[in-house]
Amino acid sequence: MNQPLAGIRVADFSHVMAGPFASHLLRLMGAEVIKIESVKGDQFRNYGSNREMRGMSPAFIAANVGKKSIALDLKDEGDRDIARRIVAKSDVLLENFRPGTIGRLGFGYEAVRADNPGLVYCSISGYGQDSPQRDWPAIDNIVQATSGMMMLSGAEGDPPIRIGFPIVDTLTGQTAATAILGALIQRFRTGEGAYIDVSMLDATLSFMTSALTPFLSTGNTLRRLGNTGYSELPTAGVFRTRDGRFVSLGVVQDNQFDALARLLGREAWLTDPRFADADARRGAFDALFGELEAIMLTREGAEWERVLSEAGIPCGLVRGVDEAASLCREGSLLRFAVPTNGSQTDVAVPNAGFAMTPGGPGTEEPPPTLDQHREEILQWLAEA
Repeated sequence: MNQPLAGIRVADFSHVMAGPFASHLLRLMGAEVIKIESVKGDQFRNYGSNREMRGMSPAFIAANVGKKSIALDLKDEGDRDIARRIVAKSDVLLENFRPGTIGRLGFGYEAVRADNPGLVYCSISGYGQDSPQRDWPAIDNIVQATSGMMMLSGAEGDPPIRIGFPIVDTLTGQTAATAILGALIQRFRTGEGAYIDVSMLDATLSFMTSALTPFLSTGNTLRRLGNTGYSELPTAGVFRTRDGRFVSLGVVQDNQFDALARLLGREAWLTDPRFADADARRGAFDALFGELEAIMLTREGAEWERVLSEAGIPCGLVRGVDEAASLCREGSLLRFAVPTNGSQTDVAVPNAGFAMTPGGPGTEEPPPTLDQHREEILQWLAEA
């Protein structure tokens, strides 16, 4: 497969989620990723309560397909030499240790660029290499808290609410992958490598630009709106349906409101001064929301989704992850058999989230077992 990053090699010292997700995206675009693990392995190998998948937990599988694994003790001089030789022949180094740690092991940027001046070196940390909080430990739910993200979800008066999956880790990984791609393009033009400092907090605040920019521009913070959309309109919210399911409406434009009123047989809304425009509808929030609540109880959720969507009105049935998986289109999932406790387990992993022709993302190689590629990597180093 002639993928865009074919020929790019990544020396990946990262572990857990944010770093591995960055190299995961690079691997899906064709890069060779050498996963340099501790002798005990990435702790995500045994993450979670599923004991039958020890060494190959779903959390580990999610961000490590197609990589090559070698287990090294970076406090051992012989293993450090192997790691140095891998880095010297790589295009990218990725790490997410606490600031200063990898430098003390002999793999800081200045040390390794002496042997590989074209190296793109990416460090991921909680708060950045030069932040006053640089030494503070940080994981996904901590940065969800410190970034303000937890206080954006829920309604006024609710306690802080965590997003239900490691959103900070994955968006940080995407940020790092994007930065690495930019640095590689720059290197192709200039021949120079680069140092990239990715902070989980910075990446999260950038991701939250639609919430942070209003405050930076006006001094006002967004209200907690529960399930009401960013527009604060009563027609952009979540409604219970006849069968007890919920649907989410996203009617935010005047033409969409016009279409909704006509489809529901509520043409009177179109001449009602309370609903004349978006500002008026915000002012009459309770009245319009209450009418919609009653109307949405007259049909089942799946029927509302179909009828409204076919009329060009944004509407989606609120699904669980199990139901949402059935919507995956061809090519959006990668399927593998992975070794678990002496047998094989069939698993699926989401692809990179986009399609491209030619050279689209994907891999046919499963995630590696710990140290699986040691002999292959040592043979390559001996021949190089």
